[in-house]
Amino acid sequence: MHKPRELLHSLFMAAVESADPMRCIPPLLPPPPKGRTVILGAGKASAAMARAVEQVWTGDLEGLVVTRYGYKVPTRSIEIVEASHPVPDQAGMEAARRILAKAQGLTKDDLVICLISGGGSALLALPADGVTLEDKQSLNKALLASGATISEINCVRRHLSAVKGGRLAAACHPAEVVTLVISDVPGDNPVDIASGPTVGDPTSCADALAILKRYEIEVPTNVRELLESGRGETVKPGDPRLGHPDIRMTATPLMALEAAAEKARTLGLSAHILGDDIEGEAREVGKVMAGIARLTGRRGKPFTPPCVLLSGGETTVTVRGNGKGGRNVEFLLSLGLALAGDPRIHAIAGDTDGVDGMEEIAGAYLAPDTLARARKSGINPLESLSNNDGHGFFKALGDSVVTGPTLTNVNDFRAILIV
Repeated sequence: MHKPRELLHSLFMAAVESADPMRCIPPLLPPPPKGRTVILGAGKASAAMARAVEQVWTGDLEGLVVTRYGYKVPTRSIEIVEASHPVPDQAGMEAARRILAKAQGLTKDDLVICLISGGGSALLALPADGVTLEDKQSLNKALLASGATISEINCVRRHLSAVKGGRLAAACHPAEVVTLVISDVPGDNPVDIASGPTVGDPTSCADALAILKRYEIEVPTNVRELLESGRGETVKPGDPRLGHPDIRMTATPLMALEAAAEKARTLGLSAHILGDDIEGEAREVGKVMAGIARLTGRRGKPFTPPCVLLSGGETTVTVRGNGKGGRNVEFLLSLGLALAGDPRIHAIAGDTDGVDGMEEIAGAYLAPDTLARARKSGINPLESLSNNDGHGFFKALGDSVVTGPTLTNVNDFRAILIV
C-alpha cells in the first residue's frame, strides 16, 4: 500500500479534480439563444467556470463574474473582477452593482447563464437600501465567529441584500435564466449556495431576526428596522419573474466523495462514505469520527480494515481563542486528541477551495505520532485546540496541506484511513 500521507493526499486531490469546471460545466450548457448570451456569476469557482464556458461556446457572449482575490483566470469576452472573501469589500459591492446593471433591459429572446459557486455570498455584496457595507462586514464577522450554520448565515445575508434571494433572476426577467451551480453547502439547496441569487427564498425577515437573536448578535438600528419592517423581504418561490427556475448542479460534495472513493478502490482500499452534509461544531464532529474509526480499527465494525472513511459537509467553529484556525484543522486536532495516538489511524481534512478559514492553507494531515511530535516540540495540543489554533499547530509540525487556489469549491473533505 502507498504511504498513508501520499495516499490520503491523492484522495483529496481526486475530490478536487472531480469538480474542475472544465470537466463539469460543458456537458450542462444550454443551446445558444436567438438573442444575446450574457454570463453573470459569483463565487470562488466562477472565474474558472466562465473560462470553461468560453472554451466551448459556439456563439457570441458577454458578461461579468466576481471571484476571490487570487482566483482570476484569463478570459476573452467575460470580464473577471476580484473581491474579498469571507468578509465583503468595496470591490465586491461595485462588482455586484455592475452585475445587477447587466441584468437590466433583456428580452425574452436573450439567455442569461448564471455561474454560481461557494463564496458568492461574500463576493456578491450589494447591500439593501438603508444598509451599509460596514454593516454587512461587521455582521458577517460576527456570524462567522458565532457558530451559526451556513444556512443560518445565508438566511441573514439574503435579507440584507439587493441581489441575493432571487433578486438577480428577477432583474433578468423576461430573459431565460439558466443557473449552473457548483455546490458547497450541506444538502445542495440552491437557496443557500451564494445565498440563492437566482432562486426563490422561502425564508423571511422574521427568520433572519430569530437567527440574530439566537446567537446574541448586536444589530445596528437601521438593520433591525429593515428586517422588522419587512422591507428586506426576498423574492419568493412562484414569483412570475422567476419563471420556471432552471438550476443545474454541475458538481457537488457527494460527487467529490464518490470520486475519492473510486480512487481509493483503485489503490486496493475499501471506501465508505459516511455523509456529504455533516454539520455541527468541528471539534464535536472530530470526537464522533474518532469513535467510529477506533471501533473499526479494534473490532472491525462497522467496517473492516484496511479501509478509508470519507465525509464532507460544513462544520462550524465557535471562536473562543485568538489562534489561526479553520474548521478543517479544528476537526483534525480534535480527532487527534480523541484518537490519542492510535497507531492504525491516519487522516486528512481540507477545504476543496484551498482555503480553510482565513489562512491560505487547505487543511492538514494527521498521523499516529502527531501529538507525540507536538509535545516533544513543546506544543500543547489541547491548548492549541482551546485557542482555535489548528493552523498554527499543524504548520509548526510541517503537516499543513497547501494547494494554492484550486479554482473550485465543493466544501470540506475528510478522509480517515484505518490500516
